[in-house]
Amino acid sequence: MTTPAQPTHSPLNKEATLRLIRLGLAEDFAHGPDATSEATINMDAVLTAQVVPRQDGTVAGLDVVGWTMREISPAVDVSVHAADGDRVTAGDCLATVSGPARVILSAERTALNLLTYASGIATGTSAWTEVISGTRARVRDSRKTLPGYRDLAKYAVRCGGGINHRMSLGDAALIKDNHVASVGSAADAYRRTAKAFPDLPLEVEVDDLDQLTEVLEMKPNLVMLDNFGVEDTRVAVARRDALSPATMLESSGGLTLDCARAYADTGVDFLAVGALTHSVTILDIGLDALP
Repeated sequence: MTTPAQPTHSPLNKEATLRLIRLGLAEDFAHGPDATSEATINMDAVLTAQVVPRQDGTVAGLDVVGWTMREISPAVDVSVHAADGDRVTAGDCLATVSGPARVILSAERTALNLLTYASGIATGTSAWTEVISGTRARVRDSRKTLPGYRDLAKYAVRCGGGINHRMSLGDAALIKDNHVASVGSAADAYRRTAKAFPDLPLEVEVDDLDQLTEVLEMKPNLVMLDNFGVEDTRVAVARRDALSPATMLESSGGLTLDCARAYADTGVDFLAVGALTHSVTILDIGLDALP
């Protein structure tokens, strides 16, 4: 296991994650106790098992193992052998759990569902981070998350070396095409928002180079280049450098790993990638009982 180049900036939100854990356990126990475990395992039986990845990847959300087990019983002991953000190899031992066998097996699926999901996001984000390494660009997520999962998903992005866009509608402002259409121009929408919420981070989306020029006259902090091709993005960066060098630029729309480096090499500051959280491929992780 190796540690990531970029550390996680803030910890996993425990209360938000416990809500997911409790929801998962409520679904699993909706029709009664774990029938198979009660039928096959003595009440006093104990079990020691290891949390093991079946694939190489980047791990995130290891705390959910202990939090899930202890939601059912405080008698389960969990020892964690890796850190969120670590790049792990298939077969590594990420954690060891020991305690009542029925509890561990009943909690196993909820814990693994959340751990594999978060680790899948971290692994995918790591791939983007590696592709654009050496450029000024950073990969960012979006609000394209399942209800309830935002804190966990965005935490996993950080573990993979990415950074977060806004967490909600109120911690930053993003002026998009529908806002512009309702006002009449991107520049006017920018003026109104900056006046109404002067202390909020403010980003404005533009659809073409003419809009960009109009907005750059306002000296904004951040502009999103929506569905710009690579060549237009290069022109946008040059125009930014000439008219408002302090303004940051974010490429957005249809980005893939195949073209990520080409966009990053233009000199943009961010690549906005909704797929980090809305098209997740889990990292396969299992719980293996020790003899």
